[in-house]
Amino acid sequence: MLVWVIYDIADDPIRKKVSDKCKNYGLYRVQKSVFLGDLNANQRDSLAIECEDLIDPEVDSVYIFPMDDESFKKVKLIGQAFDKELVSDEVLTTFF
Repeated sequence: MLVWVIYDIADDPIRKKVSDKCKNYGLYRVQKSVFLGDLNANQRDSLAIECEDLIDPEVDSVYIFPMDDESFKKVKLIGQAFDKELVSDEVLTTFF
């Protein structure tokens, strides 16, 4: 299932670690603190646990939003957005 990971982390080294975790799970960076990609339920849970271990919950936040294909097709892109073709089902199967 497609997953959005969005975070707001105060500490640069911790933010880098969370970014690296997202990349290690094969997620595609769509903005500085936003990743998108295909993860199964176990991967989503593992990523959540790993991020929880890294961040300070008093000041930081990490959101992991699953999104079904039908909902993703309804995403509206306004302005300088990511290339929707890069994260379509066809391309996801190529990269993941």
